Amino acid sequence: MNIHTYEKLWLVAAMVLIVAFIGTITYGSVGLGIAMVGDDSDSIDPNDVLDDEEFGDPGVQQVGEDEYEVYVRAQTFAFIPGTTEPIEIPEDSEVTFHVTSPDVIHSFSVVGTNVNTMVIPGEVASMTVEFDEPGEYGLVCNEYCGSQHHEMEGLLVVTPEDEFDLTELSVTGDDEVALGDEVELTATVSNGLLEDLETTVSAEIGGEELEEDVTVPGEGETEVTFTVDADDLGEGDHDWTITVDGYEDSGQVTVVENLEDEESADGEDDNDDTEENDE
Repeated sequence: MNIHTYEKLWLVAAMVLIVAFIGTITYGSVGLGIAMVGDDSDSIDPNDVLDDEEFGDPGVQQVGEDEYEVYVRAQTFAFIPGTTEPIEIPEDSEVTFHVTSPDVIHSFSVVGTNVNTMVIPGEVASMTVEFDEPGEYGLVCNEYCGSQHHEMEGLLVVTPEDEFDLTELSVTGDDEVALGDEVELTATVSNGLLEDLETTVSAEIGGEELEEDVTVPGEGETEVTFTVDADDLGEGDHDWTITVDGYEDSGQVTVVENLEDEESADGEDDNDDTEENDE
């Protein structure tokens, strides 16, 4: 049978397109490391989402070597985390997103990837994806969820592996101390990674500079207490700043001549006001 040259070209082009379609589908479902949402997904009462252990305070967790889980709460009209602060994960890692909603239907879509799922209140959608290179990806909601739906967006940041950490810093201390006492600030450094963190905690209190080397255990925390004599600072307001690995907390402490006299004076003033009101 004689086949015309043009017919041969059309047959070849059709076969190339079919192979290309199959290759695209295969790459999209396997090559990118995407796992589709299954029918056996977890569920939670929408009224309990904010009190849930994972979704009440969602974020990034390391669960294995180069393996992470990210819990995200989609709500009107933000991704928590993602909108007010970006989701940060390291390159060359496998990441599983767990997303749910406490209010209405949303979607969780990572621009530039095929991570895209409907988020139904109380239903936990889980998707696994691999990120091999640093970069930034937008987060959008593709399901109409209310008047500010068009403003519901966020950011996913894939950072170089050597720059990634899960460090948190919080500081507690007195707002006011008396001359003769000590200004005491306690910094709590938390490490969300599985490996121990060796770092340096630095403090500046009213011009006094202090630092301490610490080892924070994996998935643990360490407290560091800095003290400065109030006499060395002198009366008045003094700013303080504590930093660790680029994280910073700051505040102010006031040194007074005699803390007890100040409190007594306040009490006497209150009594005087009470007596005047009685009169």
